[in-house]
Amino acid sequence: MTDVNFKKLSNTLSSDAVSDVANETTGDTKDLPYDLIELLFFAYRDFTADPDDELAAFGFGRAHHRVLHFVDRNPGIMVTDLLSILKITKQSLGRVLKQLVDQDFIEQRPGPIDRRQRLLHTTEKGHELAVRLAALQSSRLERALKNLPDTEGEIVRRFLFQMIDEDMRADVARLVNKKYRPAAPDSDPRPAR
Repeated sequence: MTDVNFKKLSNTLSSDAVSDVANETTGDTKDLPYDLIELLFFAYRDFTADPDDELAAFGFGRAHHRVLHFVDRNPGIMVTDLLSILKITKQSLGRVLKQLVDQDFIEQRPGPIDRRQRLLHTTEKGHELAVRLAALQSSRLERALKNLPDTEGEIVRRFLFQMIDEDMRADVARLVNKKYRPAAPDSDPRPAR
């Protein structure tokens, strides 16, 4: 990774201060929100870094984290639906899924009606890891939100929602607000998470 030399900025990142720093090296940035772009880069870097150490202990990366997260949050999810959520190739998902299944974090069950369906569930071991990773990220979110006025958390949620491609927002809203439910009854004895 390239070394980045930061200029010391004040505690508040005003758009003028960030633009002044950017103009020193890149020229005119009046029409580009470099401050938001870079804040999103750094926020994502740190948000994902917290679970990275836990994942590395298993030889896993961020793709494993995403698969584990969505399978744990949506017991009985079909592989095709997971592909749609993650926007990755079948080959990429297959490699990651194989590792998670081989190491007993996820299990595949046949569909109750169509036995060719592969319905995905976390094992107890997979659920425990998913919860541990979510707790790390939840702590970071709580620290960030506690320094905002009470109503600002909702503004953050609305902002993140608006960052999603417009044609995908309805699907994402359904997934976030109502857990995935397979078309056929789920035989998972654990309560929905």
